Amino acid sequence: MDFELKNSIRNPKSVIRSFEFAILGVLLFACVACGNVSVPKPRGYFRIAVPDTSYVDFQSSILNHQSPITNYPYTFDLSRNAVVHPRSEEPYWIDIYYPAFDATIHCSYKPVRHNLRELTNDALDFVYRNASFANAIPESGYEHPEADVYGVLFDLEGNTASSCQFFVTDSTQHFFRASVYCNCLPNADSLAPVYDYLRTDVIRMVESFEWTR
Repeated sequence: MDFELKNSIRNPKSVIRSFEFAILGVLLFACVACGNVSVPKPRGYFRIAVPDTSYVDFQSSILNHQSPITNYPYTFDLSRNAVVHPRSEEPYWIDIYYPAFDATIHCSYKPVRHNLRELTNDALDFVYRNASFANAIPESGYEHPEADVYGVLFDLEGNTASSCQFFVTDSTQHFFRASVYCNCLPNADSLAPVYDYLRTDVIRMVESFEWTR
């Protein structure tokens, strides 16, 4: 017994190797006995049903709903799946709410009074507040000279609170900014169908945008 103990102390690697072989044999036997090795499945998400889309003129929608404010200085194509809620902070500010998604496009309007740079910087500040959570923020410029509408669309990729934002202006009188928010924890993978749907509506807004004054 003394010899065997001394020999084990002199050669610890041989003891460890024997132990490893024993463990490996048990694992191989267990795998053969079970037949199949269970593999974790990738995480899935519930399928989100996206409704069909049609549009109505924003000004017409406001008149039909008897809004207290009717002389908005802008108009655009509004989804029939959305509801407009005037906001009280400042004139002509609105929320475009989508009940099916519990999502909102927050819209603000400011008159330009020799402060275009300040308004633009404020809009950029709102966008890049999400920069630390975004994988990337690609920009798309837009211009419609016939309507005197010029702007930029920002796609905030990743798990950001706002999935996209934009602003448009005529550079002399009007400045309009909008940002998309879903009332839930941001998850770009599970909310991808909603983000795509809302982005399509945002692009329709921008492309149909006009000043009414």
